Amino acid sequence: MTATLKTSGTCLGVDIGGTKVAVGLVNRDGKILNQGRQPMIATGTAEAALHAVTAAIDSLMSSGSDGVHSIGICAPGPLDPQAGIVLNPPNLPCWRNYPLAEKIASQYRVPVKIDNDANAAALAETRWGAARGFHYVFYATIGTGIGTGIVLDGRIYHGNTGSAGEGGHMSIDYRGPKCGCGKPGCIEVLAAGPAIGARARAKLSGDPSAHSAILDLAKGNVSAVTSELVGQAFAAGDPLAREVLLETIHLLTTWLGNIVDLLDPDVLVVGGGVAAMLKPFFGEIKSRLPSCCVNPHAANIPFLMAHYGADAGIAGGAALCSDNLP
Repeated sequence: MTATLKTSGTCLGVDIGGTKVAVGLVNRDGKILNQGRQPMIATGTAEAALHAVTAAIDSLMSSGSDGVHSIGICAPGPLDPQAGIVLNPPNLPCWRNYPLAEKIASQYRVPVKIDNDANAAALAETRWGAARGFHYVFYATIGTGIGTGIVLDGRIYHGNTGSAGEGGHMSIDYRGPKCGCGKPGCIEVLAAGPAIGARARAKLSGDPSAHSAILDLAKGNVSAVTSELVGQAFAAGDPLAREVLLETIHLLTTWLGNIVDLLDPDVLVVGGGVAAMLKPFFGEIKSRLPSCCVNPHAANIPFLMAHYGADAGIAGGAALCSDNLP
């Protein structure tokens, strides 16, 4: 069935993940007016997955919204943002070379844009969030993985083929552990959430006599230690948790020094669950950064927490098409 959405001064942001579709109505000022979510069907047919997305959109529109001017979608990568095609995302095996933008546009008869979540979130932070007013923006979301986006003079930098911005897979140790992408020593495999948990488990296993609140929270089971438990133990003043997080900060600062020397950004913005846990160490990152750069202005670059938090995908989707708003 084809639907036509009424034109108004709002965009619909759609955030597609492996288990959920989150949707939100966003105005020209970046305010999320209304939002909802539906389960995603990732392992069925391509059309079943499309139906999950349209069901989420329809559910929001039936809740009293007047309609949208355009739709922006944060879709799993790899994808082709220019053609609007989802290529072969590992967490959505149902879509291979799938023309998602075309499918949504034909159903709702409005302009549709797609991009990956980090690129879109970077644009939302530039348009409406922590990076508003800056021109050379580097954004990173740090959670289970590390995703990054680059926005130059208000536009996402996609590179030659649309594959630019994979900063989470920049290696800082060629002898390091192999990342899921196949490369050794990527910052993602060294400093994302699973790496923090693994580092804590290694320390606890290496010194069985050491007492730590991390182990108490894990009920004595070292294998149950996660980054979330490390964060909780740090908040309670645990020295081992602090040691683990300081090591993570050292790795991230080394990486960010490379980013600064490569891009010369005028702001660094970070989001995601691990970034929120590391917020007490932002001052440490700022103070260490100049020693990891040749850029003489590194100390002057603001290092900021992202504005949108868990709603980054919705805001990011809307930001992709916000240029079209009347």
